Amino acid sequence: MSEQQPGAAVGNIREYSVSELSGAVKRTIEDAFGLVRVKGELGRVTRAASGHMYLDLKDEKSVISGVMWKGMAARLSINPEQGMEVVATGRMSTFPGQSRYQLIIDTLEPAGVGALMALFEERKKKLAAEGLFAPERKKPLPFLPEVIGVVTSPSGAVIRDILHRLRERFPRHVIVWPTLVQGRGAEEKIAAAIEGFNKLKPDGDVPRPDVLIVARGGGSLEDLWCFNEEVVARAAAASDIPLVSAVGHETDTTLIDYVADRRAPTPTAAAEIAVPVRSELLSELLNKERRFTGSAVRLIETRKAALQSASRGFGRPEDILGAATQRLDRAADGLRSGLRARLDNALTSLARASGRLTPNLLAAGFAMRENHIAAAWSRVSDRTERLLTDRQARLASVSRVLAAVSYENVLERGFALVRDEGGGLIRRSSDAAGSRGGEIQFADGARGFRFDALAGEKRPKKEPAKSKAKKTPPRQQRLFD
Repeated sequence: MSEQQPGAAVGNIREYSVSELSGAVKRTIEDAFGLVRVKGELGRVTRAASGHMYLDLKDEKSVISGVMWKGMAARLSINPEQGMEVVATGRMSTFPGQSRYQLIIDTLEPAGVGALMALFEERKKKLAAEGLFAPERKKPLPFLPEVIGVVTSPSGAVIRDILHRLRERFPRHVIVWPTLVQGRGAEEKIAAAIEGFNKLKPDGDVPRPDVLIVARGGGSLEDLWCFNEEVVARAAAASDIPLVSAVGHETDTTLIDYVADRRAPTPTAAAEIAVPVRSELLSELLNKERRFTGSAVRLIETRKAALQSASRGFGRPEDILGAATQRLDRAADGLRSGLRARLDNALTSLARASGRLTPNLLAAGFAMRENHIAAAWSRVSDRTERLLTDRQARLASVSRVLAAVSYENVLERGFALVRDEGGGLIRRSSDAAGSRGGEIQFADGARGFRFDALAGEKRPKKEPAKSKAKKTPPRQQRLFD
């Protein structure tokens, strides 16, 4: 047996074009699987604008793409949803344009709740029982945030759609926290991004956002499953910054949608929720300005009309003030004439008087005034001198009367005043009872003394000693003997 050359074997193999090979594969698959029933869980479910339905059938290990044409989809008795377990009947085929096989579905029947959806419902009930979905805990979004934080993949179309829509509506400062949004470990990174935004300081180097957007594009249930993890849901619920969830398409629902303060059907819609339309605000502002201006003008016109109506009741000002104005004009004319005549008379009198004011006449007038003043001064001096003389005479007379009745004159005639220790007058000897001393006032002053015996007692008379000296009884003894 001779050895076969490799080139000869290759040369015997039929050579296909790409289209021929794709067509051969298509026929082989359709012939082998002309009618099949497949049980699986619905992943991605999409309705195209044409009416066709595209979906994924999956189990724990594999995924088969499926398509249901418009006519078949319109006759479905159920509404296929992601996570629903179904039985699909149809035929296998290929899509040559993408070298992909797919199931052409004729009928679709429910087959029970899928495992992932059962887990989703279980977590949903648990978090709802804790109150994380309660409406009263949801925070209002700011009307016009200064800073917007976005948690998403930096390389996907989501962030471009958000930035584009923000530029169209109302440009704002956007901070992107890049993170995984699919696959193992994505849930921890998403939760860490939410917590990291909340830890920023309002006055720090990186400004703290006023609102957060957690976004991801559409995908299968498995692709979006990281947003159904409890760690992401609890981080969103604990956020102090208002949070908008924008995960998947409008038909996609995840746990973060329930705990978020606001759910957006798409990432683009999240940008529309976050900021108003600048042009609409300007239009509304201009509209309010026009309305305000119109209201002000109408108010002024109304007040003007009311004022004009009221003025007609008062009559014309010239009718009311005309007579008074005429009287004022006549009075003014009379006043000018009277002032002019008065001035002329005064000037005439002044001229006449000035002709008589000669130096001799002025000197004679001054001399007459001096004589009058001298005569008046002489009369005043004479009267003042007489008045002083009269007052001096009256004062001398009163002084003589006072001296006549004064007790000091009595003392000059040899009498004296006797006072006790307290200064009281002693008029009788009995008044001196109990006093041991006192005071005697003579004409030239007062002298103190002491009593030798009780007042009123008679002292024995002693024989005076014989002496050539003049016998003079003591003053004290003379007073009380």
